[in-house]
Amino acid sequence: MHSEDIKLLMKQASGKSVISFAGGMPNNDLFPVKQIDDIYNSLPEDIKKLCFQYGPTSGYPPLIKSLQSYLEKKGLPVQDNKILITTGSLQAISIITQEFINEGDIVLTENPCFVGALSVFETFGAEIHSIPIDKDGIDIKALKRKITSLDRTPKFLYVTPNYHNPAGIIYTPERKKELLEVLSGTGIILLEDDAYSDLYFNEDEKYLTKPMKSFGIQGVDIIYTGSFSKILGPGFRLGYMLSSPEIFEKAETIKQALDACTSNFMQILGNEFLAQHKLESYLKFLRSEYLERKNLLQQSLEKYMPNTVTWNEPKGGFYIWLKLPSHIKSTDIFKESVTNGVVFVTGRTFDPASIKDDRLRLSFSNMPKDSIEKGVIILAKAVKKVLKNAKVKSS
Repeated sequence: MHSEDIKLLMKQASGKSVISFAGGMPNNDLFPVKQIDDIYNSLPEDIKKLCFQYGPTSGYPPLIKSLQSYLEKKGLPVQDNKILITTGSLQAISIITQEFINEGDIVLTENPCFVGALSVFETFGAEIHSIPIDKDGIDIKALKRKITSLDRTPKFLYVTPNYHNPAGIIYTPERKKELLEVLSGTGIILLEDDAYSDLYFNEDEKYLTKPMKSFGIQGVDIIYTGSFSKILGPGFRLGYMLSSPEIFEKAETIKQALDACTSNFMQILGNEFLAQHKLESYLKFLRSEYLERKNLLQQSLEKYMPNTVTWNEPKGGFYIWLKLPSHIKSTDIFKESVTNGVVFVTGRTFDPASIKDDRLRLSFSNMPKDSIEKGVIILAKAVKKVLKNAKVKSS
């Protein structure tokens, strides 16, 4: 089911003729084309030749070194763990799932959950149990209830704690700590997917993005995954995982069987971007661009949406997650808005059971700024029409 959602999502996201709030990706005009041109053109001839060659399965050694110092600045325990470079962080999720999941094994997720991960878990035959989230993170009481109600131990819990896809929230430090305390000693691995933490809007709130793998809480094994897809660009297909040496060893063997190695070309370019200290200034540029888009979307929603539609204003990332009145469905709104040239992603896409449909995800990252207000006006009209039709039916 969710693999079909992904195919549709990719199609919607790349559609030219519509105003698309669907694409959870950067805008083409924001890519560091000039910087990458300069990097490639200034490479020594022998490194240019290396771009076209196979590399080690674990990754291009200089990139691993650059990543170590990048992750160390986030407080991550790079000395006691090993980095595996992957073809996007989705490959890391796929490798971990292949390593730990046999058909029928239990995986815990948030509800809502990143649709790419759901598709992976379903493909490997996992039994998915989901736990609701609120504005501060995963519902701790519901998580405890779920763990005690199950007849066997889940293999891992998958979470996206920083600028959640699709919910746009960031876990509070307290909720992150509570989550680790619940998992400690249970044997449940935590899969911490962190694609968005560099995209905070306010420097004063950067501390909120601290990875759980850096908390130092004993008794819980944490696999941390990250990606350059939301920064340098999805076309790089450059992700990574940080895990214990034991987990790394098996993951490297699986990676070898999948694609031998991630593109040396992209790894070399990515490494130079990091090593030449181009990342921080580029991130500052991205943060201001995304903040501007978020503000435009927030203002337009406040202006045009009926007050029965609610949302949390995000502190970073790409998404706003709208909550609809419970008697209408985002699928019905989609049918209405798509005929008028606006697409988004429906709530049920992110429900592991594909049922809950009182939400919709709007991505502001890929939007041209001058389309945001126009798109919201069309969307708000569609919401009002569906609300009106629902009233007529009920009366």
